[in-house]
Amino acid sequence: MNPSADFAAVKTGYAAYSSGGRGRLRHDLTARRVLEELGNRPARVLDVGCGDGEMVLRLTAAGHQVVGVEKSPDMLAAAAQRVTAGSGISEQVTFMEGDIYTLPFEDRSFDAVVCHGVVMYLPDSVTPIAHLARLVGGGGILSILTKNSLAVGVREALTGRYDQARSQIESGQAASVGNLGITTRGDTPAHLDDLARANGLTPRRWQGVRIFHDHRNDWTPTEAEYQEALETEWAASTRDPYRSLGRLVHAVARREAGA
Repeated sequence: MNPSADFAAVKTGYAAYSSGGRGRLRHDLTARRVLEELGNRPARVLDVGCGDGEMVLRLTAAGHQVVGVEKSPDMLAAAAQRVTAGSGISEQVTFMEGDIYTLPFEDRSFDAVVCHGVVMYLPDSVTPIAHLARLVGGGGILSILTKNSLAVGVREALTGRYDQARSQIESGQAASVGNLGITTRGDTPAHLDDLARANGLTPRRWQGVRIFHDHRNDWTPTEAEYQEALETEWAASTRDPYRSLGRLVHAVARREAGA
């Protein structure tokens, strides 16, 4: 993450976001895709920037073994507390404090490496993705969720911040302050796919995440409404032109077995 960003300071805001409609969409959409790619066999998964454990909980519920790495001690403690409160999943999870640039694992150690909502806070994507890709074993996947630079200005326009929207659209500016008050940097899906190829992985179809609901900051849907929204977002997430308008891009790549 951005070396100057103190994510412990936004822990409460992030927890509220994750439990709200917008946050649930992000976690549910990305988890569904990762679990679909992994298939039915138990996998060893590394979650880099695991935050307070949202993805860890989903992965363990599906029967996978997870190593969660997080830079913020407070966020890591929150993740560990949530796992401890879960029924019989503690033995499936190992947590450690760490940084994306100094991951202490052997090459090709994992069946899946997921890094969601981290790369957008870093100065560039090239070096971080190289560090992550080396850890993906044969037949395994790399899952990156970051800000989509194709959709700059969309949230701002839909919420009536027209000056900001025009500035971003006309300049192609890929950096802006997000809802947590921290500046984020965007990538194009094509660039993420190129980085996967450069590190020996084969890109899969990328997803746009939160196409229709990104601007709904105060969205508190009923469960029935939420499920309808989730299925609509899922249907659009891999289809053009809709996916290009997603606030986030979910890029997935696989290391071919035997490669």
